[in-house]
Amino acid sequence: MTGLRQLLLITMAFVAVGVANAKGFTEGVEYERISPAVATTSAGKVEVVEMFWYGCPHCFQFEPHLQKWLKKKPANVQFIRVPATFNPLWQMHARAFYTAEILGVGDKLHKPLFDAYHLERNRLDTDQKLREFFVKHGVKAGDFDDTFHSFAVETRLARAVDLTQRYGITGVPTLIVNGKYRTTSKTASHDGVLEVLDYLIKKESK
Repeated sequence: MTGLRQLLLITMAFVAVGVANAKGFTEGVEYERISPAVATTSAGKVEVVEMFWYGCPHCFQFEPHLQKWLKKKPANVQFIRVPATFNPLWQMHARAFYTAEILGVGDKLHKPLFDAYHLERNRLDTDQKLREFFVKHGVKAGDFDDTFHSFAVETRLARAVDLTQRYGITGVPTLIVNGKYRTTSKTASHDGVLEVLDYLIKKESK
């Protein structure tokens, strides 16, 4: 009887370890360490940065999942979007993102910019197409012209170019946690990526 009891205890211990491991994630698989770490701008908060591109189909599909997560994100999390800048088209779209942000219509135009590219088949690949898009959504043409190539946009664009390199990303969407960790494409689903994100937030909140 004693031997059977010991066997049961050992089996239960292995099951418990298995459950614990199932809830965790592995560095180098679902997430990677950024070296050297990048300084954050969110003092006292766990900073979460989404690197994205408006033309990326995966970013477009990920956005509804991310929006649901944002509605219930932990109170100690500061969420920031940074457009990735791998080539001139990506940089043009990054310029559009910062133009909208500076004009105070960033949240209003974020989804329409995705929809224009993926649903309306508008690549938004010239200044004129972007100007027409902004005017269509209520921005004065003069305000767009004054902002799109402004010093403020150039400064933020330069920062995005720098972060695209320093975070070491190879694709989007990628989530960066506290400048220390980045999610990988090895996670099978969009919700799975958010589970990894929650895990890393808890790791950084301790």
